Amino acid sequence: MEDKEVIDRINGLADEEHALFEKESAGTISRAERTRLTEIGLQLDQCWDLLHQRRARRNAGLDPDQASIRDVTTVEGYVD
Repeated sequence: MEDKEVIDRINGLADEEHALFEKESAGTISRAERTRLTEIGLQLDQCWDLLHQRRARRNAGLDPDQASIRDVTTVEGYVD
């Protein structure tokens, strides 16, 4: 997956997330949509992680295509 594809995926998920946040703010979000909102957050974290991996590999002179999507447990386990 190329960087542009990852960025496009991030943008699509962000658009969907914003639409669901609007429904949540209006008090019209369903249980399924709230679950989807959580899933989107996790997928966004994975996409950002993948993009960072690709950029780091490129900056280190390595093949960015060797970066891979990490599981949610790994991505969500990062500490600032």
